[in-house]
Amino acid sequence: MASWAPVYPAVVPIPVDLFVSKKHPGLNGDLGFADSLGNIVFKVNFDKSSKSSFKRVLLDASGNPLITVFPDGKGSWQGFKGGDNREKDLIFRVKRTVKKLTRTELEVFLVEEISRESTPDFKTSLMYKLHQIYARRSKFRLTIFPGSVDHSLIASLIVIFLYGQ
Repeated sequence: MASWAPVYPAVVPIPVDLFVSKKHPGLNGDLGFADSLGNIVFKVNFDKSSKSSFKRVLLDASGNPLITVFPDGKGSWQGFKGGDNREKDLIFRVKRTVKKLTRTELEVFLVEEISRESTPDFKTSLMYKLHQIYARRSKFRLTIFPGSVDHSLIASLIVIFLYGQ
């Protein structure tokens, strides 16, 4: 007689919490994303060598550029792989929309999926399920649920949400 036991996956995907703040030690006022132990996972620098003061570079913990974001001059933002803004390295475009006085949404168009259609690949809102009129932007927790989206993409969307006035 065979004995049956439940089978569990070797790796159970769990949500990841990142704590977003400008007050993480050693960041000198730059925006940082830290894990639950306080280790910096991502940091954001203003690219001071750029002509545009709006250019932001998402770096990994070692300081390597992952994604560069900046406004395209048409009311939208673009995200490029690494520290460059060459068209061949374009990853996504983001359009900011204001649904209500207190709700800003980001419509995200991934480059592989960009077509003539104006339907975004996904929409995101920082205020989702907070049930608050105003959320502090100086320090908050970001929970990323398991899925197929890269964490650096999510972090770059937070940068656009916070700085993309």
